[in-house]
Amino acid sequence: MIRHRGYLVLALVAILAVALLPAANLDAQGKGTIKIATQSPLSGGQAALGEGIKLGAQLAVEKFKGTLEKQGFKVELVPFDDQAKPDVGVANAKNIIADKDILTVIGHLNSGVAIPSSEVYKEVSLAMISPANTNPVVTDRGYPNVNRVCGRDDVQGVVGSEFAHATMKAKSVYIVHDKTPYGQGVAEFFKADAEKKGIKILGFEGTEEKSNFDPIVTPMKAKNPDVIYFGGIYDQAAPFFKQSREKGVKGKFFGPDGMDSSDLTKIAGKAVVGMYYTSAAGPASELPRAKAFVEEFKKKFGKNPEPYAAEAYDAATIALKGIEAAAKGGKMPSREDVATAVRKTKLPNGITGDIEFDGKGDRKKALYFVLQVASDDPGKWGNNKIVKQLAIAAPAAPVAPKK
Repeated sequence: MIRHRGYLVLALVAILAVALLPAANLDAQGKGTIKIATQSPLSGGQAALGEGIKLGAQLAVEKFKGTLEKQGFKVELVPFDDQAKPDVGVANAKNIIADKDILTVIGHLNSGVAIPSSEVYKEVSLAMISPANTNPVVTDRGYPNVNRVCGRDDVQGVVGSEFAHATMKAKSVYIVHDKTPYGQGVAEFFKADAEKKGIKILGFEGTEEKSNFDPIVTPMKAKNPDVIYFGGIYDQAAPFFKQSREKGVKGKFFGPDGMDSSDLTKIAGKAVVGMYYTSAAGPASELPRAKAFVEEFKKKFGKNPEPYAAEAYDAATIALKGIEAAAKGGKMPSREDVATAVRKTKLPNGITGDIEFDGKGDRKKALYFVLQVASDDPGKWGNNKIVKQLAIAAPAAPVAPKK
């Protein structure tokens, strides 16, 4: 009886070995998994833009992963929700670098999240390609793994002040910002250049208030500024603008690319119709090669792409090209090799135009736009018209102080 049991065990082992053989062969043929992460707010008040970044990257990965898959790699997109909070972004970044399959990060939306998170990526030379971070510090640190496909606030602020002076004919401006590296930064660049142009600054203050703006609006109304400029994001700016109009403020509203979301009109309604805003992202319908992108995006996700979805698409395309270059020969590339390859990658026909990075990781020539809100219908946000469009080279690297 024992002898028969022995034969039975041997037979079962043989059957299992045969059954497992195809999987074993498949594992031997596969070269591993390559992951591309995204970091952006997928929950909270800024989720509209953050979701657009994730979906833009997803569309590119699904479309262009074939070359790596033919080499035997599995390619995945891994989204992370940074909630527009620096501490959450940093915690996610630590989890990201712990997963050695992740070779690039597409993100973030907020410079205040990107800057501390990129300090974590730097520890392991993990390539970051930002679709939306405009604060100069992002690239001015000179990190070889940090890049962006969008413009910079030291340029965007000047584009805004020039428009306020030359086109809006502003004699005075009241500036409010959200105290973040992004919002305060772009407001300061706007203020400095506006002063040079002779525009009178009637107020410059920061606030973290989200709902009751009366302590700011009442004294601001008394000063009667020609223009009210808000440096920050639409989820805070929209109630501020709405309450300002309701309380009788007459000045024209203006802001940077943080205003660039259909949720601005969803919250503020008619109060923001006709207002101007600058952006480092043009409407997808107006971008050089965007028609096919918009159609693909709508077919895949059932909605129009939000601002920075196209930039995320281009960023993910560059990430894949960089990984392909680093994986020549069919071997899993190191993060260092990918970061080096990404910096050298050129995208001559991106959705947002031709892209090439300078030595800091800035786009050599970035696009800047001034747009006007056309309707209080959020579904018509894509109809906002470009009033002005400029292609401007990135500023040179800052000169290090002499010791």
